[in-house]
Amino acid sequence: MACRRIGDQEQFLATAFSVVNCGRPPAWGIRTHSICMVSDFFYPNMGGVESHIYQLSQCLIERGHKVIIVTHAYGSRKGIRYLTNGLKVYYLPLKVMYNQSTATTLFHSLPLLSKENTVLRAALDPEIVSVIPNAVDPTDLTPDPSRRDNSTITIVVVSRLVYRKGIDLLSGIIPELCQKYPDLNFLVGGEGPKRIVLEEVRERYQLHDRVRLLGALEHQDVRNVLVQGHIFLNTSLTEAFCMAIVEAASCGLQVVSTRVGGIPEVLPEDLIILCEPSVKSLCDGLEKAMLQLRSGTSLAPEIIHNKVKTFYTWRNVAARTEKVYDRVADETVLPMDKRLDRLITHCGSVTGYIFALFAVLNFLFLVFLRWMTPDSIIEAARDATGPNGVWTKQYFHTQKRKEKEENSNC
Repeated sequence: MACRRIGDQEQFLATAFSVVNCGRPPAWGIRTHSICMVSDFFYPNMGGVESHIYQLSQCLIERGHKVIIVTHAYGSRKGIRYLTNGLKVYYLPLKVMYNQSTATTLFHSLPLLSKENTVLRAALDPEIVSVIPNAVDPTDLTPDPSRRDNSTITIVVVSRLVYRKGIDLLSGIIPELCQKYPDLNFLVGGEGPKRIVLEEVRERYQLHDRVRLLGALEHQDVRNVLVQGHIFLNTSLTEAFCMAIVEAASCGLQVVSTRVGGIPEVLPEDLIILCEPSVKSLCDGLEKAMLQLRSGTSLAPEIIHNKVKTFYTWRNVAARTEKVYDRVADETVLPMDKRLDRLITHCGSVTGYIFALFAVLNFLFLVFLRWMTPDSIIEAARDATGPNGVWTKQYFHTQKRKEKEENSNC
């Protein structure tokens, strides 16, 4: 990809995201890569995927890599934009089909629930599959026990209120436990089509003073809701990683969750109670957590926070991602004929030939595009990041100037 520029002028724009401390600054002598992050979900949208891509990109830039992001246009936000640290974003004029997703995402993406699931479904060698988790900024998600009402036990749920998140299970849990434990309250944050189910439960059992529905929450408000609770409940029927349980644990809550997807791999056994996706199993898990709270055997919020903050840091995620890129860069790029042979032999006698046909058509389309617009007439875009990028040189120039000033003052 390339962009046009007027003269040598570059513009760097700050974003609404907070930049985390990603570890060491750019350094010479390390192996660097040119990395392209492709996603339908990015700024100005705000969410877990958007934040992950942005924070990871910033960390990789600070580790000396060149990073660009490719997404679709959002309204008038089209073309090329520069974000913090020279992060270049291509907003392509692609047609959005549904829920900010283009055709590629809708029709060519498969749910990857965990490493085991991916390996089994695709018949892959487990050695070539890497599981890299999401990350949290623990400085934004700290406990505050003073916000809890210790005369009662509060169970917090922060989730989109949709079928996949198990809201039907939640609607069965609430009346059963509220009837059994008069000192139990529920605090539910989130919005979705299943909200009406919870409203009906609250109305039918007259639980207006014990079940609070907060509606949609801004991300900066999530911590203020979490710290009011003692237990965090996740009722998801399917889940890849579930960042919500990590955020809850970072705020010092005991987590009770369904045992689905990649959730069993996220937190150690002493920080989570895993249950089957049924009302009875989840009620048993919640009662176990309540018993631990009442008996004083549950871990203190600060202890839980101190454990979690070492698990999923952006520094760790960036380093692990870098190792995967290093390994992939060492692999041999197969020629076209061997790629076609692999498709045919691995995907079956019928589907293999269909996939091979599409691969050939895509290759011919690429050749046609390069004939229509040769590389020689495309003006090369000026690198903003990477070892020889504008921002990197600017960074080192500033650092050297500061060092000289400090030495002169000494």
